[in-house]
Amino acid sequence: MAGGERRAVRVALGIAAALSVAYALLLRADADPALSRAQAEGDAARAFAWNQDAFFDALEAGHVRARAAGCAAVRPELARGLAALDGALGRLRAGTFGPDAPLLAEVERALFELAPRVGVCPDEVPGYAARAAALRDAVKRQSERWSMDDRRAREALYRLLYGGRAAVEELLLQDPAAAARAVLAPGADEPSATPAAPMLGVTIHSGDVLLSRGGAATSALIARGNDFPGNFSHVALVHVDARTGVARIVEAHIDRGVTVSSLEDYLGDAKLRVLVLRPRADLPALVQDPMLPHRAAEAALERASAGHVAYDFAMDREDPARLFCSEVAAEAYARLGVRLWTGLSRISSEGLRRWLAAFGVRHFETLEPSDLEYDPQLRVVAEWRDPETLRRDHHDNAVTEAMLEAAERGAPLEYARWLLPVARAAKGLSVGLNAVGLVGPVPEGMSATAALRNRWYGAVHARVVARLERRAAAFQAERGYPPPYWQLVRLAREELGGVLGR
Repeated sequence: MAGGERRAVRVALGIAAALSVAYALLLRADADPALSRAQAEGDAARAFAWNQDAFFDALEAGHVRARAAGCAAVRPELARGLAALDGALGRLRAGTFGPDAPLLAEVERALFELAPRVGVCPDEVPGYAARAAALRDAVKRQSERWSMDDRRAREALYRLLYGGRAAVEELLLQDPAAAARAVLAPGADEPSATPAAPMLGVTIHSGDVLLSRGGAATSALIARGNDFPGNFSHVALVHVDARTGVARIVEAHIDRGVTVSSLEDYLGDAKLRVLVLRPRADLPALVQDPMLPHRAAEAALERASAGHVAYDFAMDREDPARLFCSEVAAEAYARLGVRLWTGLSRISSEGLRRWLAAFGVRHFETLEPSDLEYDPQLRVVAEWRDPETLRRDHHDNAVTEAMLEAAERGAPLEYARWLLPVARAAKGLSVGLNAVGLVGPVPEGMSATAALRNRWYGAVHARVVARLERRAAAFQAERGYPPPYWQLVRLAREELGGVLGR
């Protein structure tokens, strides 16, 4: 071998050795994030649970019997039940009730028990959905006199608002034609003095808050990962220009921080549902200054336009330097003396805390998007959903619940460690790109290890969803109707065990 060739071999071997050493160094795992004792312990008793499996199974059995009998046979009993529900709703609207009033439990049970018969009479679905919307509005108005620090109040609102939506959506999923007619679910037309713009057939106002649900696996985790598992994973604030009438959306993204986008771009990003919330016109602060919501939106827009605001992965509601999505709305209103989230969100499950900590979360008393729906200061103006996104939403939720149950049993949030050097190199590139205002492959504020855990979580979630969809199709072929949500959760548990080998 010639001298030049020997030198080339030595150089190649040296480069290979250096790369091997660098790879080995970059392969060293990060220490698992440590939680304080208070953070780690949590309070599992605080997490809401329906604990009504037998009741839900009885509802499904009732639906099977009603299907066999047919609409004509069940319609007389259904008419009596709807009339009784109307009477209870009338009493709820006319009186003053606390969160533990027997009437609330009566209305909740009536709403659920009617659903199996409504499901075989599709023409009754719109009227049933309208009653659920009326119940939501009536309970929200009752809650204006409740304290959101009272556990009974939080549970009453959750059971009736979340439960009412769940009952309606089960019916919509049983009948895609009915769901196609119910894309828009109107709410209360709360008056507002602020500038307005059209959005999908509804008038929105400057200062309105938009709740939405993204399509990513982590979006389902955000929506469900709460003491009160919900339907929404993202918060945005509407700004409407008083001169031009152009609507813009101020929001925080994990990969870009706080941004301002057009209404078209906001709606163009994949969303499984959108809900509009508006501050009540009779709030003392708005009576004094009806333009306060617009001034809050102006403040949020000005801050977003003034310079880069990074995303707050720690979910620290008291640190204004970085903002997660809920903080965008909360901080803007707080500047003007209005505190949104009158009841703080809490994440009590120890397994969920460990998993969220592995993603970078450090604060478990915070502002969860789903919980804003229950704030008595806000009216529900409208909600949009369609059959396909509803089906996907339910499948994502069921798989997420199964995964969170695994977390509670001690399952780790894993990642492909052999990819850690690559992820760290990508993180280094991202830091450089962030420094010049660009977006890198690893979001600002997220570690390389957290990014790999996010990838693992999304991959497992997608595999289980795919298997669940096949099981759901087989269930429908066998029984003649799609599996209700509680059956989806059971099937998801089985499929997750197959994916994880447990």
